Amino acid sequence: MVAPATLLWAGWPHVLRAQQFDPQSLDRVFQEARLAEEIINAGGSNLLKGKIVLTLFYEPSTRTRLSFEFATYHLGGRVLSSEAAREFSSAAKGESIEDTIRVVCRYRPAAIVIRHYQEGAAERAASVAADPRTRGPIPVFNAGDGPGQHPTQALLDAYTVWRHRGTLEGATVAVAGDLLYGRTARSLCYLLAKYPGVSVRMVAPHEVQMKEDLLAYLRRHRVPVTQTGDLAAAVRGADVLYVTRIQKERFGADQETYERVRDAFSVTPQILAGLPSHAIVMHPLPRVEGPRSELPTAVDADPRVVIFDQTEAGMYIRMALLRLTCATDRHRH
Repeated sequence: MVAPATLLWAGWPHVLRAQQFDPQSLDRVFQEARLAEEIINAGGSNLLKGKIVLTLFYEPSTRTRLSFEFATYHLGGRVLSSEAAREFSSAAKGESIEDTIRVVCRYRPAAIVIRHYQEGAAERAASVAADPRTRGPIPVFNAGDGPGQHPTQALLDAYTVWRHRGTLEGATVAVAGDLLYGRTARSLCYLLAKYPGVSVRMVAPHEVQMKEDLLAYLRRHRVPVTQTGDLAAAVRGADVLYVTRIQKERFGADQETYERVRDAFSVTPQILAGLPSHAIVMHPLPRVEGPRSELPTAVDADPRVVIFDQTEAGMYIRMALLRLTCATDRHRH
């Protein structure tokens, strides 16, 4: 573990909210992610030899869970995974998050990666994992908590922008899709607010526009924000177009609203024609398949569409976080 004098971000060693990170800590994580690329190209390392990372997922996931697991293996560690914990763990019997974490901490994992359907669940887990009576602190990574946040996704998104632009400063970012329930868009905006000259264009139907708390946060940080339902207008002059799907599962019983907004927009070749040539198009995935897709596969050949570079970046970012929090020797590879 890193000594207290060298804490890299607020709330160390946990990664729970995007607000924990400032530009200095983000730069350190990004540099470590660059190093992670070199580690993989060199055939991996043994920095996590003898260490076990627990991935505890109460909601479905492909990219986040697998990228954490690949990241662990590339660093020489091992993984234990519960990928359907809501149905196939003691949660089905009514066990609390707190008791689950108290139990697994006694098994001495090097880190716990948790995805949960309840907002705030990861912070509850971290409060237990930090308790010395559970042999803590054991790092807890929030891999998505309901409609709350997804900070490691925000880190990989910001890293993708950084790799392509060299900086996040001065970026004009159009964020489009389900902004009401979309935790990835929220988390990215929290990070963007830390950089000077950033402006954000929120593109969504009225029913799924961004919550007021995030808008107020951006205003406090003097980030210019516009809200619109006009995607074609929003992409003009943008450096980044960040697209998310309308999330059917978040609407619950209100499927009438979902049906009304599900086809709000699609990033067609005509839309891309209005996007500057230097810009990039991002999507956290998964995307809706077929003619109703918000990002049709027909545009994948456009070099500005970097969605698979983005997913690859997720492995490097998660390697960086594991290396910073769990590696015995963080300066050797």
